[in-house]
Amino acid sequence: MVLVPAYAQDQSAPPKALPQDVESVDAIMAAVYDVISGGKDVERDWDRFRSLFHPDAKLIPSGCNAQNQCGATYWTIEEYIERAGPTLMTRGFFESETHRVEERFGNIAHIFSTYDSRFTLEDVEPFQRGINSFQLFNDGSRWWVINIFWQGATPNAPIPAQYSGN
Repeated sequence: MVLVPAYAQDQSAPPKALPQDVESVDAIMAAVYDVISGGKDVERDWDRFRSLFHPDAKLIPSGCNAQNQCGATYWTIEEYIERAGPTLMTRGFFESETHRVEERFGNIAHIFSTYDSRFTLEDVEPFQRGINSFQLFNDGSRWWVINIFWQGATPNAPIPAQYSGN
């Protein structure tokens, strides 16, 4: 049996966010990277994670396999926690933003956030690089993550120069 948190049943009531996490685009971006990052066997603060996301948000990993068959998986917040959470703790996981391209219109923002992923903070080279595409919304009082859609870089899909910061 899977227990569903009370806020998941009431789509209007995610955990209360720390004001400093949602006061700006920079703040919410930093909070997302901070809350998913941590050492081996370190439990993530999943209520803080939940507080950053609109209740209907999706987390969407995408990519292609060796046969060049491409696809995407659509996770709810709870599915991400259930499926990715244990993996983040297995060896440790630290993801950091290395470059950002931001566009805004009205109360929405789109961010192409180039990232490096490492198992430990001491790792010299990342095990993965890629781009997180964030869609953010400001409801007049705070910023919300609406979706994160991402793809890791590969030899067939390297990070373009305009997103690498070089």
